[in-house]
Amino acid sequence: MKDVDLIVIGAGAAGLMCAGTAAGFGKSVLVLDHAEKAGKKILISGGGRCNFTNRFAGPANFISANPHFCKSALARFSAADFISWVEQNGIAYHEREHGQLFCDESARDILDMLLQPCHEFGSRFMLNTEIHGVEKHASFVVKTDKGDFSAASVAIATGGLSIPKMGASAFGLRVAEAFGLNVIEANPGLVPFTFTGKEKERLQTLAGISLDVTVSNRGTAFTEAMLFTHRGLSGPAMLQISSYWQPGDSLCINLLPACDVRALLAEKSQQRPDAQLATALSEILPKRLVQLLFDADLRELRLKQLNHRQLEQVLETLQGWSLKPNGTEGYRTAEVTTGGVDTNELSSKTMQSNKVPGLYFIGEVVDVTGHLGGFNFQWAWSSGYAAGMAIAGII
Repeated sequence: MKDVDLIVIGAGAAGLMCAGTAAGFGKSVLVLDHAEKAGKKILISGGGRCNFTNRFAGPANFISANPHFCKSALARFSAADFISWVEQNGIAYHEREHGQLFCDESARDILDMLLQPCHEFGSRFMLNTEIHGVEKHASFVVKTDKGDFSAASVAIATGGLSIPKMGASAFGLRVAEAFGLNVIEANPGLVPFTFTGKEKERLQTLAGISLDVTVSNRGTAFTEAMLFTHRGLSGPAMLQISSYWQPGDSLCINLLPACDVRALLAEKSQQRPDAQLATALSEILPKRLVQLLFDADLRELRLKQLNHRQLEQVLETLQGWSLKPNGTEGYRTAEVTTGGVDTNELSSKTMQSNKVPGLYFIGEVVDVTGHLGGFNFQWAWSSGYAAGMAIAGII
């Protein structure tokens, strides 16, 4: 005898989307979470304004061992669909760079929008509940510190390992492994880089400096802001590339991506041949950075004294600065988790396990990770919707 049609484990973005969708089509739903409030990460996201999607969200903005997996869900419930829902609810929003959409007022508006269908259609919430495990008998049984609950279907929406102080855990991955599903190794994603020893000491002298760069690694490149910190490198460009970086990799950084440096130096050399290289470069880059990049002998050369070899050295340093991080700040500050439940174990149309009918995995727990800028929320909406519709019998 089942208690409900669906138990959703995790009251975050994907879980609420799934619960509201299934409930809206008449399914009885129970939402369980160890947190004392639903949607805690939604409320703190985007500085409290929630970067709820990206206008340009598409498959190319996601990382996965199977890059095609996300296509079906993103097509069935797109960024345009979520934007339409936001507008129907009268939520004011604005667009920032690169298509990022934020609430004008508060992330609470998005959370209330997600909770509305859950409450309207009778979903039950049991928060502050410790979940011990999931078993499959005639139906699924979810064991908690408040008793056992059964359901025809279970959706795992427990997120990744990022920001453990908010209760992040590997629970969803352990459930997948307990049911014999393969899991792709999890790692911190969208996370600042750290350095050690002399490299750390050198970079610390630049703490607080921010500039637009192009950073590349493993055939992928991003052009956004880079920020020097007391621990290493942060800013959108570094967070983006961190999801592709692996220990031992070097980063290639173009410090002047929008500039023809060769032509600029030639022009300055014609106009002011007696100007020192450091003076010319400090007009287009922070002075402290110029001092770090070039030793005094080269910095103090006059532009008219630069020979071909020295010019090429300057250009290579400015447009191909190589740095090797010793690591990242880890899950403590990571915005997402890469890896997760192997997409080969799931239906791309429904998010249901191929091995265990009625068991669904949605959101960040799946091996689909978005770029910075609202893409991970879009994956939560799209995957949650796909599972909710499948559970409701509307494939």
